[in-house]
Amino acid sequence: MATAFQPYPASRYAPPPPVDLSDKAERARLSHSALRGFFAIAAAWKLRDEDARALLGGLSNGPFYEWRKQPDRVLDTDRLTRISYLTGIFKALNILYGEALADRWMTLPNSNPMFGGRTPLDYLKTGGVPAMATLRRLLDARRGGV
Repeated sequence: MATAFQPYPASRYAPPPPVDLSDKAERARLSHSALRGFFAIAAAWKLRDEDARALLGGLSNGPFYEWRKQPDRVLDTDRLTRISYLTGIFKALNILYGEALADRWMTLPNSNPMFGGRTPLDYLKTGGVPAMATLRRLLDARRGGV
């Protein structure tokens, strides 16, 4: 017996629309705090500049140090997306583990088959945005957020 389509029940909660990263004004609004947050995460994880640049998509030295000194600029969609994933990963690690382990976790070899004995940092550097999305989903699932 087939059932008729049942719409979701009415709710007072309406999720906000997704941020339009194609809109330069939206990217400008988010970029300064995104960069400040990224550099704070890189410091907490004690990342080498080379690793931090790789997480940003292979940024060269000059722009990297300029961004660190003066984060007032408009990032492109790719860099904002990367920083968003890294922020979610950072948050999930701090929920799952104490601060000390959360800050070291990215640089510890990991036996999860996904990492193949490598560190999560190496996994992200070689896998780019798809690896960031996968790691974020894994951590969110572990903390019961999915």
